[in-house]
Amino acid sequence: MPILSTTDLNVSRLCLGGNVFGWTADEDQSFAVLDAYTEAGGNFVDTADVYSAWGEGNSGGESETIIGRWLAGRSDRDQIVVATKVGMLAGFNNQKRDTVLTAAERSLKRLGVDHIDLYYNHLDDLNTPLEETLAAYDQLVRDGKVRHIAASNFSADRLAKALEIQEREGFAKFVALQPEYSLVSRAKFEGELQDTVARLGLATLTYSSLAKGFLSGKYRPGVEVQSARAGAASKFLDEHGLQVLEVLDELAETHETSVASVALAWLAQQPTVAAPIASARTLEQLSDLLAVLTLELSQAEVDRLSAI
Repeated sequence: MPILSTTDLNVSRLCLGGNVFGWTADEDQSFAVLDAYTEAGGNFVDTADVYSAWGEGNSGGESETIIGRWLAGRSDRDQIVVATKVGMLAGFNNQKRDTVLTAAERSLKRLGVDHIDLYYNHLDDLNTPLEETLAAYDQLVRDGKVRHIAASNFSADRLAKALEIQEREGFAKFVALQPEYSLVSRAKFEGELQDTVARLGLATLTYSSLAKGFLSGKYRPGVEVQSARAGAASKFLDEHGLQVLEVLDELAETHETSVASVALAWLAQQPTVAAPIASARTLEQLSDLLAVLTLELSQAEVDRLSAI
């Protein structure tokens, strides 16, 4: 397994997203997916305190709680890299010092662990001085409650400024960025932000890697998909999206694998990307993702997809 950026974290090529746990996947389904993922060689699980507050009857923390119960039944906790985030849950939707420190304690309790392997600033807070925010994350690292820290949803300028402050103050540094990035959603990351990540020596861990499920290949003209994310995924069903699916179909057939795995492999082979994040509600959905753990596209195939 590759080492994540400048850390001592060995992570698998697919990071399993926990946003569906406690939402469209109940505890038993979540446990089954987590078990199958680790049995296939995966070791990297991503969640957040806000997952899945949007579900009916939920208030946030459901995903962390399920993952915590799953971890409690395992003897290999230290082999599982757990990432979570703070900054979007109601009441904790800022990056003030007290918010960060209190939210971390709550996440630790829900996860049932004594440390978080990778802790994200989930959303850049322009109303709180970066120095205050970054000092709080540094304290968590110094206290041993967090091993490494990362950023999500940062602009290139703010990311560079954060690293400058961390360097100047001797704070623990961000080691990764989690941006939205996929074959059909590239403009937000490619260019200045990607160049900044590379210049700063950070790893990239992508969310919405399958574009809300569109790149699973199940969304086609005239096909009705029963999914909580169908509306968001269907917006990619345009001329560009259809061109991407056409090439993905061909490459999936060539490699005797799923459309989703090819789309994730393209991401995994992009500059700075350490692992795409993708979620699965069922074992069937997970099976479509697992090939990316070992799938390597040729450079010509990568270039062909990039050119669309």
